Amino acid sequence: MEVEKMDENEWKYHGEGNQSLVVSHCQRCVVLRFLKFPPNQNKTSEEILHHLQNIVDFGKHVMKQFFGENYVHHGEIIQLPLDFVRQLCLKIQPERPESRCDKDMDTLSGYAMCLPNLTRLQTYRFVEHRPILCIEIKPKCGFVPFSSHVSQEIKHKVCRYCMHQHLKVANGKWKRPSKYCPLDLFSGNKQRMHFALKSLLQEAQNNLKIFKNGELIYGCKDDQDCVSDWNELARHLKPFFFPSNGLVSGPHCTRTIVKELIHVITMTLLSSTDACRAGDMKTVPISQGRSYCEASAFNKELVRNGKHKLESSGLPRGCLLYKTLQAQMLDMLDIEGLYPLYSRVEQYLEEFPEERSTLQIDGPYNEAFYEKLLDLSTEDDGTVAFALTKVQQYRIAMTAKDCSIMIALSPCLQDECSEQRPVVLTSKSRFTFSVSVLDLDLKPYESIPHQYKLDGEIVNYYLKNVQAKDDPVMSNLFKENEDCTLVLHKV
Repeated sequence: MEVEKMDENEWKYHGEGNQSLVVSHCQRCVVLRFLKFPPNQNKTSEEILHHLQNIVDFGKHVMKQFFGENYVHHGEIIQLPLDFVRQLCLKIQPERPESRCDKDMDTLSGYAMCLPNLTRLQTYRFVEHRPILCIEIKPKCGFVPFSSHVSQEIKHKVCRYCMHQHLKVANGKWKRPSKYCPLDLFSGNKQRMHFALKSLLQEAQNNLKIFKNGELIYGCKDDQDCVSDWNELARHLKPFFFPSNGLVSGPHCTRTIVKELIHVITMTLLSSTDACRAGDMKTVPISQGRSYCEASAFNKELVRNGKHKLESSGLPRGCLLYKTLQAQMLDMLDIEGLYPLYSRVEQYLEEFPEERSTLQIDGPYNEAFYEKLLDLSTEDDGTVAFALTKVQQYRIAMTAKDCSIMIALSPCLQDECSEQRPVVLTSKSRFTFSVSVLDLDLKPYESIPHQYKLDGEIVNYYLKNVQAKDDPVMSNLFKENEDCTLVLHKV
């Protein structure tokens, strides 16, 4: 892509996270990612370049080892004319949500990351001119803690996502809790996966988005009350799933199309399009964690129907969900077991601040950094080296818990499909597809105290306001003393 030919009018606002802002090109299948900072927080061009280089290196040397060559797109750093960047900033500013405008896009350094636009990404050129459907899913954490450091038994039974939903609703972030449970999606059981995906479609929040030819057609643009309009979604999807227009309109048509969409997503998530294994990493046994969440709406429905055992088919080892779950399960100690180790590292850095670079806390994220992650032992020998390894593994796990999976689909004629091209079939159509993962920036070392505090808030709110209401004895205890402390004793 030639910088001098980039007209700012051909770029549009694409979205943003806590640290960066993304614009996409209307014609080319690329995006530009710019860093953003609070007003008046000056960063030199060298600091910005170093930050971007760390992001690229982390994706290239670390996350590719976990997810595989075909799934991770680390991009490259480019330098842009400052006048182009300023004009682009002015163009997209009106499109930014108000809640995101507390930080400004970097317009002074000229550095940006150039990445493929995964809402339009296609591996095979023969379909580039065809319509492209893309589903973005943020699956969240797919297991309940199995660590002995967990102090509240509820954490062994109810997943963090399901507990956090209630706190988010109480804080006004969402109008109502979602029925989605990550453990259902990660179960590998198609019935549970279908239920999880249907729940995401009903209450997308910021965990599901659907794009058509790069344009968002379904999902939240910001923290707000998302009204699910399945009829409107079905109107967009009908040409993909029923190109001959042989399906009548109405509720039955909508339900059928949504069912086809869920089937396609499930099959692509269970597919393996990259033979790469996680390098020399010894996998964490998934059997260590409970395979279901007691708060799952699917689980509750089974219990109501007199069934008490959930089927768990397991994930194919090569699929992206399996790789994602393995990376997540590097959180072997839970934040409760990890926080004292973080404090040990902090104490060491207070005494020897010059050692921060030697410990590679802020990079460089290279092969040596990855090699240090391979030790899965949980036997604490009291050293800073052990504590640091667990802290870095936790940061990787948190990154995997917050990543997004992108599924790009394009119609494929029968005579164009071959063994070299991954294909998924529906009742009336067939699609070639690509699966990718993004949002793989390493979670900040400094965020660990916040995670520790948030974990306590999530669990305490759930115990006091959700579980207590389901348990008459607990409910009476809380009514007697709203500020009581729950103490659990081993028996």
